[in-house]
Amino acid sequence: MNWKTLEVERDGPLLRVWLNRPAKRNALNRTALEEIEALFTGLQTDFATRVVILGGRGPSFCGGADRRDPPGRPREDAPEPGDRERRFTAQLGLRACRAIQEVEAITVARVHGHAVGGGFALALACDFRIGSEDASLHVPEVDLGIPLSWGATPRLIHEIGAARAREVILMCDRIDAARAEAWGILHRVVPAAELDAEVARWAGRIAAKPELAVHMTKTQFRAYAHAAWLGAVPETDGDVLMGAARTSAARASFR
Repeated sequence: MNWKTLEVERDGPLLRVWLNRPAKRNALNRTALEEIEALFTGLQTDFATRVVILGGRGPSFCGGADRRDPPGRPREDAPEPGDRERRFTAQLGLRACRAIQEVEAITVARVHGHAVGGGFALALACDFRIGSEDASLHVPEVDLGIPLSWGATPRLIHEIGAARAREVILMCDRIDAARAEAWGILHRVVPAAELDAEVARWAGRIAAKPELAVHMTKTQFRAYAHAAWLGAVPETDGDVLMGAARTSAARASFR
């Protein structure tokens, strides 16, 4: 398939998926999220792929939502969307992150430079996150007048605990790589020159393990995460986001 915002490389049982809008720091527009969802959903029946590595071309992993071309913006020359279509579009990020989380292969986020907002959410949806020392993670949504959505809040709580998640989301501070590793957001941090080798080492070790045991173990972890999320309502993230986007603070941020 010819992707507009992604680049895909096959290396035996490994699949490298690159966010490929480097001039825009891989900012996420509607097309990018639709392609991420389609690619990872399609991998459900790709039994040759054992590990998927998600990275970003250029100086950053992902700069978050594209403010000049936000994911929820209607397509040009399309009729005015109805309420159901607007709600469907508001869930694009949730579906993209869920497709990453639910894919049967093990996923590894290769994080360098900035991982902001939606980019942070994409990395968080992966099973493992390996970062370079120059990585900087940032969740600015509350300062922009909108809540963190895309299912990232319960996912972050599950990964690092409620106390740390509350600090990350509400304080909106930039988190350097060392702190991200100490808090469990990143599994490993290495010098930038060693990032590709470290990611390849992790991916290779996973791919060399017994296939069914790895698959069933991921299924167990996923089932536990789903159980732990009972009471969380990520399905309504888009509804909350749509409401918040109408506030004066959010409108000022996305002009």
